[in-house]
Amino acid sequence: MARRSAPLLRRLVSASSPPAPQPLPGLARRTVTYMPRPGDGAPRAVTLIPGDGIGPLVTGAVRQVMEAMHAPVYFETYDVHGDMPTVPPAVIDSIRRNKVCIKGGLATPVGGGVSSLNMQLRKELDLYASLVHCSNLPGLPTRHQGVDIVVIRENTEGEYSGLEHEVVPGVVESLKVITKFCSERIAKYAFEYAYLNNRKKVTAVHKANIMKLADGLFLESCREVASKYPGIQYNEMIVDNCSMQLVSKPEQFDVMVTPNLYGNLVANTAAGIVGGTGIMPGGNVGQDYAVFEQGASAGNVGNENIVEQKKANPVALLLSSAMMLRHLQFPSFADRLETAVKRVVAEGTYRTKDLGGSSTTQEVTDAVIASLD
Repeated sequence: MARRSAPLLRRLVSASSPPAPQPLPGLARRTVTYMPRPGDGAPRAVTLIPGDGIGPLVTGAVRQVMEAMHAPVYFETYDVHGDMPTVPPAVIDSIRRNKVCIKGGLATPVGGGVSSLNMQLRKELDLYASLVHCSNLPGLPTRHQGVDIVVIRENTEGEYSGLEHEVVPGVVESLKVITKFCSERIAKYAFEYAYLNNRKKVTAVHKANIMKLADGLFLESCREVASKYPGIQYNEMIVDNCSMQLVSKPEQFDVMVTPNLYGNLVANTAAGIVGGTGIMPGGNVGQDYAVFEQGASAGNVGNENIVEQKKANPVALLLSSAMMLRHLQFPSFADRLETAVKRVVAEGTYRTKDLGGSSTTQEVTDAVIASLD
């Protein structure tokens, strides 16, 4: 009896179940409308620094794509090079006036008395947060998949404080400065970023087992801020273990917040995992100003061969310029640009040498322009 009634029961249950809801025509294609404020479409001035090495090539690509999109930006261009003693005052004034800058790499001489112009810009404009987004691009094969890491690095102190002196001949003292104020605000920025971008976890990277006071203060600040965001998971990782975990299981990381030096190392390592520094966007932001550039510092100037052959990869700076467009509240232009860049990478026809191809910067740029919707 039970055997005979089972098929009948299944038919009765099936008949009483409501039909699966069908999507409304066109619903999947629509997004919520972005409603600008009056005047938001006015063109915005952006300070442009082509920089050294491959900088003029990749910033030139940005200019061409912006013109092809008819993006509501125009550029004030300044000739700045890493061997200058200081950033020219006119450049600082331009960034203060425009509040946004996009730049190529500035070469920093190794050793000697010439200070880094990149550091000068960050300190002069108080660009205290560096953000590098390291994620897999569709169609680009890498050892690890499912990687989507945002590295947020304190940008103004730590080992980059620039406080060095020779105590006696043969003995040099270099000071690492960590303050409660700077540690707290970078932690707040990291958690605020995670909250606004629906990120689930923030990892603080440190060496507090050895630098108990300096990195201990950084961790203390992170813990205090983390307690105010109960919906975001928080954990801590010693920097040497973090380096090993990055190259073995990078998919475990989400948002990472770090002091200055560790962040530079972590961001470049993470970039290498997902395809190299030529595809990683990034920027530096403070309370009032933002400077966008290639996310990872390694290779941002390139070498003579790449410059002579004009085969620099413009992808990183194009994606950084998409970040800039979102920062300027031009989201549809940012989406168009990012979609076009990812489409070109995924198709694989036009790739520079670092991505396994042989294309020139101009060929990749032309392909991106042709892929714009």
